[in-house]
Amino acid sequence: MYEEFRRIGKILFGLGIVGSHSGNLSIRAGDRIYITRRGSMVGDLRESDIVETGVFEDDSGIVMASTEIKVHRAIYQKTPALAIVHAHPPYAIAMSMLCDEIFPRNTEGAYFYHKIPVVAAEMGVGSEESAKKVSDALRDYKGVILRGHGSFVHAKLLEDALSYTSVLESACRTEYMLWLAGKKPESSLKW
Repeated sequence: MYEEFRRIGKILFGLGIVGSHSGNLSIRAGDRIYITRRGSMVGDLRESDIVETGVFEDDSGIVMASTEIKVHRAIYQKTPALAIVHAHPPYAIAMSMLCDEIFPRNTEGAYFYHKIPVVAAEMGVGSEESAKKVSDALRDYKGVILRGHGSFVHAKLLEDALSYTSVLESACRTEYMLWLAGKKPESSLKW
């Protein structure tokens, strides 16, 4: 399990969709969560950076778990997810500040995401509000963007969550370039 966390974290960092100490990964095994440690370097994970805690209850592992543990728990409680990737993809974040929802126009993005919802929370990082809004949106979608903060993607496998995160960022990068070319879809404008 550690090797898979390490491999996925390294790829996320290499793609430029997490910073040196940002983003987090988790998997669910029954009523347990294995999640990256608070403040860990996702691109260079150590075995001690993987923390075990409960899906429903706090235990000693909660002290070191990622600050986004509330969001991960809510997603596991409301969806069939077995793996989650939370990243800070720059194009997705930029588009989330311009749109309430994103309808990918590139082929791969449209195939995996009919729509990418954008949700807003006043206290974005690890708050009860963000946990509720993100997990509610993920009942119907593979991925969601928390406005100005980052993406949350769920899947059955960590590698699939990585793939969906990459597709989400690629779709947002394409949309950004289309906007620069003057091809804004009027229906998705926030203002």
